[in-house]
Amino acid sequence: MFKQFFSKLPKKSLKPDSPELNRTNSGTDFSTNSNTTTTSNSAASGNGNKSNGGEKYSSAGKSNVATKRTSSAVFPASVVAGIEPLLPFKDVPNGEKMNLFVSKVSLCCVTFDFTDPTKNCVEKDVKKQTLIELLDFVAAGSMKFSEPAILAMCRMCAVNLFRVFPPNYRCSSHTTGENDDDEPMFDPSWPHLQIVYDLLLKFITSSCLDAKVAKRYIDHSFILRLLDLFDSDDPRERECLKTILHRVYGKFMVHRPFIRKSMSNIFYRFVFETEKHNGIAELLEILGSIISGFALPLKEEHKIFLRRVIIPLHKPKSLGTYFQQLSYCVMQFIEKEPKLSSTVINGLLKYWPITNSQKEVMFLGEIEEILEAINMVEFQKVMVSLFWRIGCCINSFHFQVAERALFLWNNDQIVNLIAHNRQVILPILLPVLEKNAQSHWNQAVLNLTLNVRKMFSEMDDVLFMSCHAQYREQVANLSLVDQRRKEAWEQLENAARLQPITGNTAVLVTPLATSIAC
Repeated sequence: MFKQFFSKLPKKSLKPDSPELNRTNSGTDFSTNSNTTTTSNSAASGNGNKSNGGEKYSSAGKSNVATKRTSSAVFPASVVAGIEPLLPFKDVPNGEKMNLFVSKVSLCCVTFDFTDPTKNCVEKDVKKQTLIELLDFVAAGSMKFSEPAILAMCRMCAVNLFRVFPPNYRCSSHTTGENDDDEPMFDPSWPHLQIVYDLLLKFITSSCLDAKVAKRYIDHSFILRLLDLFDSDDPRERECLKTILHRVYGKFMVHRPFIRKSMSNIFYRFVFETEKHNGIAELLEILGSIISGFALPLKEEHKIFLRRVIIPLHKPKSLGTYFQQLSYCVMQFIEKEPKLSSTVINGLLKYWPITNSQKEVMFLGEIEEILEAINMVEFQKVMVSLFWRIGCCINSFHFQVAERALFLWNNDQIVNLIAHNRQVILPILLPVLEKNAQSHWNQAVLNLTLNVRKMFSEMDDVLFMSCHAQYREQVANLSLVDQRRKEAWEQLENAARLQPITGNTAVLVTPLATSIAC
């Protein structure tokens, strides 16, 4: 049987290339000696295997072919490196282990169609076992990775992981992104992808990886394509990507500004263009860790990032899918620099959801968190506009919005802020409270309104009575204005009724004349 396979192998071996590593960019070919991998621009033939981007790996010929297990039996000869890839690491000397590592990595660059589980079963199993061997080897950390090994590893991950996602058929039906009943979509190739992700994570975090060398291969292009994968429908993939990107940010300090800028571009596109992205929550979770590591005092670029990126993320309708992570990022900024609390509150008031009750409840919850950390000076800058908006929420016909706004008075810190500034806040809120007490339909909201009204009365009875007198005077004046307006309209109607009807002159019809008895 093996003789049939051997007869198909090319009889003429390729000449060894220069041992010098040639590299022009992260996506170009590289060449090494006969013990390492080279790339071929032509696709490998046999077994109908496809690869991402059409890149295949070829190797220099080797006269000694293993007789027990040969990768050429299941893979094209052009992807089998100089050392037989299916040999276990324990069967080769230490000096050849890194060459065997490159050979195994090159073997794993062949990709398969996982949508059909009955197709290429043998090849898939061989590749899976090889990936597991590589994972164990990297986790062992027995030897430092050479530059060809780093390049081969980065290219293998690129071939297997970097791909363009098909259009999501649910995008047209759920444009708001708020339907939490949708079950997540799982990639059929995930069991294979998971091993590759685990291998990449172990590789990046390995103490045997020299960051100074690896940064030339885990470069801007690699990071950009890694960020593109965050739009995956599979939550398991996004979780792996979150961990990997966080490790990349921690290990490669030179790439940190670029990573932050690239994440900002994703947020800009999401907020101002598409409002569709699956990985906003995971990216914000990474961002929360990044913000917590910012040095004090905060740089101006970080404050600009807060104003232009973090605050506008409250705008999209799908806020609920990432609100927890976004709120954490906001609080990290405020804890770093409390002066930013007034900036954040003004931003929230700018993007306040007028017609979306669920978002209003979330905004009120975030406002409460900010008010717990705000100082008196910053509070006084925003208290007028803030409590005017809170007053609108108290008068909301949606009982959850009104109830959540009134729950602010359960917070002692907020009550203390209000008490110190009651001369300004009470005149704003008293008309709101009186209106609720007289006409709100929900009993729970009515009871909370009466409790808050009582708190203001006990806080400063003289001020409360003074404001209440002003309120009654305003109500009386409004009633007088309303009565005068009605009298003016009646006079106009009487005058119009006495005018003779001529030609095409419009006729004033009284309500009694148009009423129909039922």
